[in-house]
Amino acid sequence: MPAIASLETRLVEIPLRRAWGEDVREMHVVETVVRDTSGGAGWGFSWTPTIGAHAVEQLLARDIADHARGLPADPRIWQGVWEHLHEAGSGGITTIALAGLDLALWDLAARRQDRSVTDLIGRAHDRLPAYGSGVNLHYSADELAAQVRRWVDQGFDAVKIKVGSADLARDVDRVEAVREILGAGRALMIDANQRWDLERATTAIYALSRFDPAWIEEPLRADDIAGHAELRRRIGVPIALGENRHTIYQFRDAIDAGAVDIIQPNVVRVGGITPFLAITELARERGVRIAPHLLPELSSQLAFCLPDETWVEDVEDAGFFDLGALAAPTGLDIRAGIATGGPARGLGIRFA
Repeated sequence: MPAIASLETRLVEIPLRRAWGEDVREMHVVETVVRDTSGGAGWGFSWTPTIGAHAVEQLLARDIADHARGLPADPRIWQGVWEHLHEAGSGGITTIALAGLDLALWDLAARRQDRSVTDLIGRAHDRLPAYGSGVNLHYSADELAAQVRRWVDQGFDAVKIKVGSADLARDVDRVEAVREILGAGRALMIDANQRWDLERATTAIYALSRFDPAWIEEPLRADDIAGHAELRRRIGVPIALGENRHTIYQFRDAIDAGAVDIIQPNVVRVGGITPFLAITELARERGVRIAPHLLPELSSQLAFCLPDETWVEDVEDAGFFDLGALAAPTGLDIRAGIATGGPARGLGIRFA
């Protein structure tokens, strides 16, 4: 097995076409390139919308690169590198940074065999359902309605919108309007992005449950597992969380506490493909549904490998290729609410 010869990094700022809020007008990736002693190369990335991009790059360029140099150029080194980084925190900046190494190693492993990462892991699906997703709490009622109509016109059978307004009546009005546009036959997910405490969440979900939400996402702070477990006992709407959980232990604890119905691991935030696969296997063993979070050009490649059918999240105008950030398209195709395709070789994600 060739060894890692070098790890190179490049910080890339990507302007968003539709702002995610007053202070979220761009996202950041740290592109990574791993070169091995046989001359092979693999490309990966770390990702963070606003906070911590420079810290992630420094962790990769210094601690991770120094430790990884000379190790086998193989994704199986993940556990040892994570243990090395653990002094700086078990998850968060450490796992976000570690994803840059892990993704590049998977890309390299697939390229060695002239295959896609999906086919290297083992493809289970050629097509999966996708849902239209929007970071839209700051949208006016008219802007929100127009967005939902676009998704309906494009053929999506499921959409997700933000809730968590300071005034619950505003949320009720907006969800009611969206449900009217969707009709009874399409799924509606709602996402509070950690904006409520337990009592506010209980009140809000009682008020919103008549619109038949398929799930309520992150109703409380993601760290508050006891609160989520208590909320789940109080309500009938399924709870989804996981985009802000970082380790398999955190997912295990949330599942075993009875805090969650659908887990949503973000491939980058958990540390890459290697831990993502372990987390999804844990969920399957525990009988919990899986819905990967964001980054469709990456997460779809892994969703195609999962034994059970799951959703692909497609945030409007936020795909890397849609934003002009990639050197070439990945081959992913999302239309009429169905995700198909993907790269022919490796991960196929190279930044311009």
